[in-house]
Amino acid sequence: MGIEEQIRALEEEIKKTPYNKATEHHIGRLKAKLARLREEAEKRQKKGGGQQFSIKKEGDATVVLVGFPSVGKSTILNRLTGAKSEVADYSFTTLKPVPGMLEYKGARIQIVDVPGIVEGAAKGKGRGREVISAIRTADLIAIVSDVFNAHQIEIIERELYEGGIRLNQKPPEVVIKKKVRGGINITSTVPLSLDEETIMEILREYRIHNADVLIREDVTIDRLIDAIQGNRVYIPALRVINKIDLVDESYLKEMKKEFGNAIFLSAEKEVGLEELKERMYEKLDFIRVYLKPPGKKVEDEPMVLRRGATVRDVCERLHRDMVEKFRYAKVWGRSVKFDGQRVGIDHRLEDGDILTIYA
Repeated sequence: MGIEEQIRALEEEIKKTPYNKATEHHIGRLKAKLARLREEAEKRQKKGGGQQFSIKKEGDATVVLVGFPSVGKSTILNRLTGAKSEVADYSFTTLKPVPGMLEYKGARIQIVDVPGIVEGAAKGKGRGREVISAIRTADLIAIVSDVFNAHQIEIIERELYEGGIRLNQKPPEVVIKKKVRGGINITSTVPLSLDEETIMEILREYRIHNADVLIREDVTIDRLIDAIQGNRVYIPALRVINKIDLVDESYLKEMKKEFGNAIFLSAEKEVGLEELKERMYEKLDFIRVYLKPPGKKVEDEPMVLRRGATVRDVCERLHRDMVEKFRYAKVWGRSVKFDGQRVGIDHRLEDGDILTIYA
């Protein structure tokens, strides 16, 4: 039996098996095996070669527009950035990633329209694996559907999940340190719903027989497998429903009840684009850092960075030699205990900080 047949058989068995305490070990083992086989199938597909999509990241952050063909992604890109992505009424108009640049509140946000994906994309349908591989590099994903096919959003979210992309999640708080001998030692800082035998069963499926495992969250089977595999990406996402100009108010009201957290817009009529810009900016979680060269005044225009950025990130942005020549920095603002505090290159900055770098 080939890998694809094994994958289908496992998917069917998981679907048929009711989840309860008695079946937990069995389901845990099946899911672990399924995830391992999917990873193996993906590696084989990559070895097969063929054209790969890639996104050259520019600006302060990259937002990727993801959706089925013909939902209006190209029009959204063109309206937001003035890019020249081809627009047509037939499927698969966009055949490679098309970038554009949006300047908003001092941030340069790269918007990228990628080829449309369809159901079965994670298994390779419609070159879906190549597209999903490119999407994995995004800082934010905007999942786009048109107002008549909003259910496609859930299909895309499922395809991205199967492609190893976790939307609006944080990485699992699980640390696995493999060792040469001594068996498996499980420690948790919170009460766990999974019993120890299920955890051991999943670890064994990945041939982990000696390890110290520290769990800091009430982990599920899927989250534990994600922690073991270690190749998932965790990306914030927005839902966008386009072409609202084509329906009446009552239809739109029903849609908003069902997809209340989505952004409703008409790219063609330029309705709702300002809300989309604002929601993207918020979701990207930018901070602004004001630079103060030694002996000079604070610069008027801030440097825009993602939350969690360090002094090192600023150095790399200023000049490629700045990291090597770095001596120390001084910071005024919320990230330090007192203004003018001397900090190292790995100091994490906060919004509104003033930074002086000595090199």
